[in-house]
Amino acid sequence: MIDYQSMLNDEVKRIKPSGIRRFFDIANEMDNVISLSIGEPDFSTPWHVRQEGIRTLEDGKTWYSPNRGFIELREEICRWLKRRYHLEYEPKTDVVVTVGGSEAIDLCIRCLVKPGEEVLIPEPSFVCYRPLTEMAEGIPVTIQTKQEDKFRLTAKALREKITPKSKLLILPFPNNPTGAVMRRADLEQIAEVVKEHNLMVLSDEIYSELTYGETRHVSFASIDGMKERTIVVNGFSKAFAMTGWRLGYAVGPKEIIGQMTKLHQYGIMSAPTMAQYAAIEAMKNGDSDIDYMREQYDMRRRLIVDGLNSMGLACFEPEGAFYVFPCIKNTGLSSQEFCEKLIYAEHVAVVPGDAFGECGEGYLRVSYSYSIKHITEALSRIRHFLKTLN
Repeated sequence: MIDYQSMLNDEVKRIKPSGIRRFFDIANEMDNVISLSIGEPDFSTPWHVRQEGIRTLEDGKTWYSPNRGFIELREEICRWLKRRYHLEYEPKTDVVVTVGGSEAIDLCIRCLVKPGEEVLIPEPSFVCYRPLTEMAEGIPVTIQTKQEDKFRLTAKALREKITPKSKLLILPFPNNPTGAVMRRADLEQIAEVVKEHNLMVLSDEIYSELTYGETRHVSFASIDGMKERTIVVNGFSKAFAMTGWRLGYAVGPKEIIGQMTKLHQYGIMSAPTMAQYAAIEAMKNGDSDIDYMREQYDMRRRLIVDGLNSMGLACFEPEGAFYVFPCIKNTGLSSQEFCEKLIYAEHVAVVPGDAFGECGEGYLRVSYSYSIKHITEALSRIRHFLKTLN
């Protein structure tokens, strides 16, 4: 018998599986389950975008693309960023197209972080930053964001965690799971700390198009002096409902993007050709699609926030993404206990808040990227569940 455990990388063995997928997997094995657990738009990719992918296949455009991605797509990304966020990049040198935003995050961390250097990670936040830092032999340093601060990162909290080993700050806003959004004034204060301590920044802006109200997303790279310190990661999954197309990108200083492209070249080679052509169409002609989906999410957001608050689960009003992060501390249950009891008693799947960091204990992540009918039924079941607890 082969001792496979002895063969495996110890660092990989130490990493815990994603806490998001556990309840999704349980739900898949049960009947009549309503899942509010996965952050995936329930909209199909807009038809004109799908048509472009189909046309690409019919025309036989199934070859490799350049490592960085087709120049036509990189040019369109640069036009998009200038039009939407007032950012200017050179398509030939400052952009790399990746297999989803997740690959771009991995490439950025591996290129910037040396063994023993610290990566500053605001939490609660998406599950990938800590394990990717550990795989790069960096040291994750978490910064707790608090509900009283609207789950925004404050300059004070950041400064308290900085040491001589601090290298990279991750800015995951609009935030998954809290829905928090950083305003320009917040970012300007963070920028002062970044300059003071000579940090680099990975700004994960995958939910940039999903903000609500009159104030739109502000890219950290647009803050004075931050473009040269920032790698912006974005993609097509959330804004254009293109999750399965697996397409993202990173923009930033050419010296860093060049090294990220080298890793991408050896590990992936190039992003899918069909997806790249579809993405060009999405960026050229997809503004109205984004507007429509954002309006629908906003309606769902208000429904679910009001519903949870009315049943006694205090719910911070999210300003971005498509998640709410209600507090369940008044039930006396831990996040894990609440989610387990809820799925088995009422067949509703949500994600425990501690899946997004220890400071998420006492909260749940509930996605509203689902239909009104779906959300309404889930709220009814949750209300019934709370009555049985009482």
